[in-house]
Amino acid sequence: MSFSLLASPLRMAPTLDPSTTPKSSPPRSTHHPNPIKSIDLSLVAMVLVSPSLPINFLVSLLPFAFLLQMPLPIHQQLQHLCHLYGNIKHKFNKEKITMRRERKKSLRRRIKRKKKGKSGANFDDVSGSGFSATKTSRVGRQVLGSGKRDYERLRLRKLNDNEYSWWKQQPQPPVKFLPGKRLDGLSKLLQFQRDKFSQSTINTNWKSLGTRKVSISSCVRDSSVKYFDFSVIGSGVAGLRYALEVAKYGTVAVITKAEPHECNTNYAQGGVSAVLSPSDSVESHMQDTIVAGAYLCDEDTVRVVCTEGPDRIRELIAMGAMFDHGEDGNLHLAREGGHSHRRIVHAADMTGREIERALLEAVVNDPCISVFEHHFAIDLLTSQNGPDTVCHGVDALNTETRQVVRFISKVTLIASGGAGHIYPSTTNPPVATGDGMAMAHRAQAVISNMEFVQFHPTALAEEGLPVKPIKARENAFLITEAVRGDGGILYNLDLERFMPLYDERAELAPRDVVARSIDDQLKKRYEKYVLLDISHKPKEKILSHFPNIAAECLQYGLDITCQPIPVVPAAHYMCGGVRAGLQGETNVQGLYVAGEVACTGLHGANRLASNSLLEALVFARRAVQPSIDHMKSSSLDLSASNWWARPVVPNSLGSNVMDNILRKTREVRKELQSIMWKYVGIIRSTTRLETAEEKISVLEAQWEKYLFERGWEHTMVGLEACEMRNLFCCAKLVVSSALARQESRGLHYTIDFPDVEESKRLPTVILPSLVTSSTWSSRQLHKQVI
Repeated sequence: MSFSLLASPLRMAPTLDPSTTPKSSPPRSTHHPNPIKSIDLSLVAMVLVSPSLPINFLVSLLPFAFLLQMPLPIHQQLQHLCHLYGNIKHKFNKEKITMRRERKKSLRRRIKRKKKGKSGANFDDVSGSGFSATKTSRVGRQVLGSGKRDYERLRLRKLNDNEYSWWKQQPQPPVKFLPGKRLDGLSKLLQFQRDKFSQSTINTNWKSLGTRKVSISSCVRDSSVKYFDFSVIGSGVAGLRYALEVAKYGTVAVITKAEPHECNTNYAQGGVSAVLSPSDSVESHMQDTIVAGAYLCDEDTVRVVCTEGPDRIRELIAMGAMFDHGEDGNLHLAREGGHSHRRIVHAADMTGREIERALLEAVVNDPCISVFEHHFAIDLLTSQNGPDTVCHGVDALNTETRQVVRFISKVTLIASGGAGHIYPSTTNPPVATGDGMAMAHRAQAVISNMEFVQFHPTALAEEGLPVKPIKARENAFLITEAVRGDGGILYNLDLERFMPLYDERAELAPRDVVARSIDDQLKKRYEKYVLLDISHKPKEKILSHFPNIAAECLQYGLDITCQPIPVVPAAHYMCGGVRAGLQGETNVQGLYVAGEVACTGLHGANRLASNSLLEALVFARRAVQPSIDHMKSSSLDLSASNWWARPVVPNSLGSNVMDNILRKTREVRKELQSIMWKYVGIIRSTTRLETAEEKISVLEAQWEKYLFERGWEHTMVGLEACEMRNLFCCAKLVVSSALARQESRGLHYTIDFPDVEESKRLPTVILPSLVTSSTWSSRQLHKQVI
């Protein structure tokens, strides 16, 4: 891989006036309080009065009425009521979505049977291309186009059970791709010359298919190949928001690694930042973002996101997302570290879950969107058009059926989240193994700023809980930034407040400052965690703002209304990723990115709290129009599925060999995570980084040798092996980028270069390399040297 520092001049924002140090009282005793004799009726009201709960659900809570008659300790009361407010409501919404999905499947089966027995079974060869597709009766469904070279679109309307009406829509001429005006730095590299791009070899007979049931005749009748206008990798806020918009223009496949709700969005607690108060301003939000990003942010990107953010929030509300409101009826705006104003829109401490719920509900109801659960994206399908790389879709592994599915599409959006699991402790869900970043890197996409790994300063420390968990969590439980924003104070185990010693903003300092301060305290005092205390605030306020945190802590005997919370830093967010322009475009034609997988320039060297969901919403929306333009001007040969070698599931190896490979892979994964935490953590040095680079290289070679000696082939795929492949790829990108930055800026702090160097205020960029690495993790499967 080759590295470069590309200029990205920024107009520096005025310096932020430091906020005053919050006053506080020492934390209360950690001794468990005495049981009380009656239940707090305000807590019951908090659960039952929620307007979002339907009446039949409220009726189902009646069996819990016995709680009103029983004297219970406070932790048992809170545990019951907080779980009723959060977890049961979430389960109800999940079951409702599942029921809707089953009803739609049943409806499709009935329609299919009805068509087979009547006149409209298959529309064979309507364009003379040997293509047929089974259609449903939903109005507005995309259907077959003409077999001619010009692009036509036909629509199918159901008039009755036996009669259909066809009509043509006027063909639309190809629209040239014109990204936003941004001519400095890497943006020149991403400024596509679409007027020079010809249809070249991919110019025959693309068909826009119905999304749910597809049967293809002649040479491509294969259930392992699926054709869509748009493929979306990831089911978080970025992927779903994008899918809902492009579904108005074509068919969409949403490819998700696990359940659709299992994503980083669902775990986001704090909220979404946006300028919604008359006392706030776009300029203030921009200044806070640039200051937090250590002046490495792209100013054009910052302006776009801060300006368009309020409209994206209003769109979510219109779609049914329910955020907290204050007593005046307006949105309740919280404040978090690094923000100079209250601008955080939230739904208690479960904002991501609420946004995901609203988006998933809309996706399930959209007939042009197909969601493919438990499909692990393996590699992008790319070809060369002269010097340009073109993306045609993605190979995915159905982890339930162990079948490889090939998705051929005109446009692909990667919104697969981050790579938190390159570290042993992370707030990310288990699916965050850097799949999108690694796939894009192997497909020759530009990667940027991977050294800036954000460690959230306050993840729940299991060592400090009164009741230790029986089984270790797969991901650390996040204690949202909003706790400090609402007045939470950090103490060491001697109950000494330490943040004012490190920064005049104290607990409201940006995350990189707080994380390094905690790390310094732990190393100096040889302690495993610090304490975050919010118990000096009114109990009702704590429970209404942080019900999910209260419920989680109470499972382990900790009552946050009267006890401090043990916390420790954990890997949380990748500020770097696949380099994107102002419309989510990459240097690979037909490939767009949004969300944590992307590096748009918004975050710079450190992400400002609650800017991540905002960035995902803004760039998912901005990527829509160029995607539609590219889709309309593109065509694809139906035989394209045969252009690349097929990945193979290792069924031939036998169960004993596979068990050994899985065991070895899990051991290697833990060892890689240990290397990253020890040598590429919060505080770094050149010697540690070089040691990490060497150890990772040796570990990767040993693992690959172990696999191939036992019969594993270069084109074989399995969930754990491919995740390990991606983790190695992302870990090497982080280490290499960190070695290239010889200064301390934002999240990257090295003791060998402790100062900020103005001459090095440039993004770190990994350009596509003509020299292909020999390791398995660095090559696309269809380009493996056997």
